[in-house]
Amino acid sequence: MNACPEDPEAFTEQTRTVCRLYRYTPILHALGVHVVCTDEMTDIQALERLFPTLPMKPGLVERREFEYICHGTQSLIANFEVATGHVIASTIGPTRTKADFAAHLEQMLDRDPEGEWIIVTDQLNTHKSEAVVRVVVKYCGLDEEALGEKGKSGVLASMESRAAFLTDVSHRIWFVYTPKHCSWINQVEIWFSILVRRLLLRGNFTSVDDLKQQILNFIEYFNKTMAKPFKWTYAGKVLLV
Repeated sequence: MNACPEDPEAFTEQTRTVCRLYRYTPILHALGVHVVCTDEMTDIQALERLFPTLPMKPGLVERREFEYICHGTQSLIANFEVATGHVIASTIGPTRTKADFAAHLEQMLDRDPEGEWIIVTDQLNTHKSEAVVRVVVKYCGLDEEALGEKGKSGVLASMESRAAFLTDVSHRIWFVYTPKHCSWINQVEIWFSILVRRLLLRGNFTSVDDLKQQILNFIEYFNKTMAKPFKWTYAGKVLLV
């Protein structure tokens, strides 16, 4: 499988930017800069098994009930702190709209509203919205009147102009976007796989509220007992398999 997109030079530059950031995160953390990987896990099903799981016995594997009731779904927006391995300021709700992501961003920034933040995320349009731009403007104390009008002028004119603003390293809060179709370079995706294996895959949830609480409980448990920085070895080179 060739992991290189249509523009290999752009892919290489973007991935190396992310990997360099991971490499220098310990230094940035010592300087008080927060480097976080952010993304959404959507449509998490609250599945309740109709009958209890039968435990292992001599000569028998564990037998899990295959029939279930689906009580609905939830979307998780999580932030993985690269330097510490902690999952911080997570939000869980029924949707993951532009407004949801902007509100999530505010909740995270409120942990250190005067601090410096570098946010690694993918290129989903909700991560480049007018609402996100306005959150950055608010927390950085920038001039909101200079933003222009969405779809017409200034910073808000287009998704490209908003992305250029959000990736401006002169701001105290700025974004680093992963290449398209390469969300695997975002470290929070590794944590999502841990969440699936340790909780969701074998879980039993009696309601969406139960699902939400169990996820929050797992995050607390993970931060206390399992959290550590991931050993990132990928250096941004094109992968050919």
